[in-house]
Amino acid sequence: MATPTAPVPTAVETWISRARYLRWLDALAAWIVLLAIAAALFPTARGAAVAVIAALGLLVAVMVRPLRLHWRPVSGWVGVAVSRSLRPGDRAWFVRDGRADAVLVTARHGMRVSIAAPGVGEAETLTVRRTRVLLTPV
Repeated sequence: MATPTAPVPTAVETWISRARYLRWLDALAAWIVLLAIAAALFPTARGAAVAVIAALGLLVAVMVRPLRLHWRPVSGWVGVAVSRSLRPGDRAWFVRDGRADAVLVTARHGMRVSIAAPGVGEAETLTVRRTRVLLTPV
């Protein structure tokens, strides 16, 4: 029989729930940017029309996968701020998709961090950008 895994700490559960809200804030930031662009392109349009144009632009941007994956002005900044103290050899929690995995930081090069995660070969590591993932210290 396999040994049970330790429960996720309360602080990490909080970051799991916050990650969803951070992505919503990214979407809000995108809408504000598109609202400013629509207002600049259509200066004679009324406010409601500009808001609809910006919402349609946001809908198109959501459907374009590369834009959706790379647009992280809020969650990226928070990810960098939270993982600022991580150094090689530190243990951390890799928060993603409503779950968190315990990882070991093996290297740090500016905005990139190499981590040894469960389910990856023992000699392999993942290299992730701190702006794209949420790594919380233990």
